[in-house]
Amino acid sequence: MSVRIRLARFGGKKHPYYRIVAAPNEARRDGRFLEQIGTYDPAAKGAAHGRVTLERARYDHWVGVGATPSDTVASLVRQLDRA
Repeated sequence: MSVRIRLARFGGKKHPYYRIVAAPNEARRDGRFLEQIGTYDPAAKGAAHGRVTLERARYDHWVGVGATPSDTVASLVRQLDRA
């Protein structure tokens, strides 16, 4: 089973809120996941570190065991590293 670190959409219509999750490749976008490791709120004001929360140790663990982050999650992590 290959694992992907990606966003799962929550929130209401036109008010998205995302969870950063480690999920099997075969799972649907908002379907089952193995672990929630962070959140992303695009509507929040402020810098990237205010909009994104990430349990960095868990992210590093999943990447260490072979999980691949999606392009969007990788971009968010890069933003956090720069901030």
